[in-house]
This record gives sequence, structure tokens and C-alpha cells, in this order.
Amino acid sequence: MDYQTQYHEYKALADAALNTYFTDTSVSYHRLLEAMHYSLAAGGKRLRPVLVLAFCAACGGDVRAALPVACAVEMVHTYSLIHDDLPAMDNDDLRRGKPTSHKAFGEGVAILAGDALLTEAFAVIAQVDDTERYTVRDYVRELAATGGSTMLIGGQILDLEGEHKQLSEPEVRAVYEGKTAALLTTALRFGAMSANATEAQLEAVTDFGYNLGLAFQVIDDILDLT
Repeated sequence: MDYQTQYHEYKALADAALNTYFTDTSVSYHRLLEAMHYSLAAGGKRLRPVLVLAFCAACGGDVRAALPVACAVEMVHTYSLIHDDLPAMDNDDLRRGKPTSHKAFGEGVAILAGDALLTEAFAVIAQVDDTERYTVRDYVRELAATGGSTMLIGGQILDLEGEHKQLSEPEVRAVYEGKTAALLTTALRFGAMSANATEAQLEAVTDFGYNLGLAFQVIDDILDLT
């Protein structure tokens, strides 16, 4: 199967799974769920969940069994986008061709929707089945480290503090490592872990994910400028 066909197949699986979350409109806090679903179901490339599924398959695993892992990763990514778009951060009005969360629901709801998506990601990842080599604890610990102060949030704060400054190459690399490479690497690792990858496979996947993340952010920044 060619790359494009495989990509769209995995993307369709991820979209279908993600669209099932936070759809209950009967609860008293339905406005929060609407905001969460709005951003989570907004589409986009779905690169991270697709990579989870692709690397699960590459390591001989069951792609459908890896869907909860893929959804949890995308919830963390979506939370980061909601907060990144806020007026105090990048102050963006549009995301994936639609009004950003704070434009559609207000800043307060957007902040809470991001908070809730991050929290729900752990509820989803905690339901993943153990394999011979990897347990739920491994997933939870890694997701927490990836989304925490040393990686995703750490990269964001470095990016925020570096605005309107001429950063050195090590400083730019530090931003890219935390802001982008960390979650992309975790997506690849989670896919491999879902397939009970060997230590050698996981090491190779980790190295590939790190370099993919750096390249992805370099290209993204060039596209922003051009």
C-alpha cells in the first residue's frame, strides 16, 4: 500500500475515534464538553495519532488496539494548541480554518477546555492494556514527562521568552526539542510500545522521532515566514 493511501486510512481511523469523545450535551457542564469536542474534532493533519498507528503497525502490532493511545496523544496536542492560541500567548484568531477556542467560546472556557483535555488524556491512557514489556505505568509516566515542564511546557516557555530575540542555535534547538520533538517522539514510542517493541526497536524509533520532530519544526517555521 502506498504512503498516501496508508496515511488517509490511519487518519480516518483516528478521526472516527476522536469524534466519539465529549459529545454528551445533556450534562450541566455541556458547554465545556462542546469546547473540548470543538477543538479535538477540528481536523488537521492528525500527524501524531497517525504516527502512533503507523509505528504500531511497523512493529507488528494491532493498529485498532493502539487507537486509545493515539487519541490520548492527540488530546495533549490539542490542549497545547488551545493554550498556545490564547491572547496571552500567540493570540491567534484561527486554527485549522476555524475560529480558535477562545474566539468561539471565550477565554475562560478555552482555558478550562485545554486543562480538561490534558487531564482526560491520562484517563484514556490509563485504560491501555499492558504488554509483555510495557505497563500502563510506563505510558502514564512518559506522557507526564512529555507534557511537563522539562519538555512540552518547557519548550513553550523558552519560545515565549525568545520572542523578538536573536536566539543562538542551541537555544533554538532547546525550543524545538521541547515544543515539538518531545510529543512527536512520544507518539512514535507509544506506537511501538503498543506493539510490544523490543528494546532495540524502541531505541531506533526514539532516535527517528527526535530527528523528525526537529525537522518538522524547522519546516513549520520556514512556512510561517514564507
